[in-house]
Amino acid sequence: MALTETAYAKINLALHVRKRREDGYHELETAFAFVDDGDRLTFAEASQDNFHLTGPFAAQLTNPLGNIVSQALSRLPRQSGLAVTLDKRLPVAAGLGGGSADAGAVFRAVEKMHGLPDDWQERAVRLGADVPACVRSEACVGRGTGSILEPVLNDLTGTPVLLVNPGIPLSTPAVFARWNGQDGGPLPEGRLSRLAREGHNDLETPAIELVPEIAAVLAALQKTGATLVRMSGSGGTCFALFDGHGTMTDAAGLIARDHPHWWQMTGRLR
Repeated sequence: MALTETAYAKINLALHVRKRREDGYHELETAFAFVDDGDRLTFAEASQDNFHLTGPFAAQLTNPLGNIVSQALSRLPRQSGLAVTLDKRLPVAAGLGGGSADAGAVFRAVEKMHGLPDDWQERAVRLGADVPACVRSEACVGRGTGSILEPVLNDLTGTPVLLVNPGIPLSTPAVFARWNGQDGGPLPEGRLSRLAREGHNDLETPAIELVPEIAAVLAALQKTGATLVRMSGSGGTCFALFDGHGTMTDAAGLIARDHPHWWQMTGRLR
């Protein structure tokens, strides 16, 4: 029997860069949230692991055999192999944690079918700093490189959200390399809505320097009646939160009419 998992799109409601660490990584404080849509993965028992790729953004994965899905499978012990089909619906290098979300879906599927080893969190973080958060795909605060997770009171569940990307992949290392080196300050404390409202994204400016079209996306979303507009992660996807579903769908329609080549996805926060 096949099992299907959604790799929920990750967004950073706020992302504060505190300092560059001696190991070359950056000390972060971020508010993770997840949209109720994303890539789709289908799993079936097989004699050995195999991986099939499809979907509108499949061509952006230049090395399918080295995909994080295959890496995640190789790191999780099981009694049998798994045949995995990834429907790649999220753009690559877009600030949505697409690869990490795909790996998170693998962990959830293996948990349901075979169970996870006790050290699954250590295995997850070795795949990427965002992967532990993406396994549960629940709103939380990330510290360190983003892998040290803390619970947060989520008062934004069900909030309508519109994701928009100008269609230009953006390298995360390139964006961090342009960070101005100034401490972005701590995240505020409190409910998720406060973290989102009073936080910011310290990577927005360097990302716009690399891809000026991000500024155009933000400007367009600012005109839609959204309650919050911000870039996610290292870009270039931007998100807009809305008070009502109708306002969100109207905004999506306007963006599609005025910028038909921009990618977009609508949904609600989990």
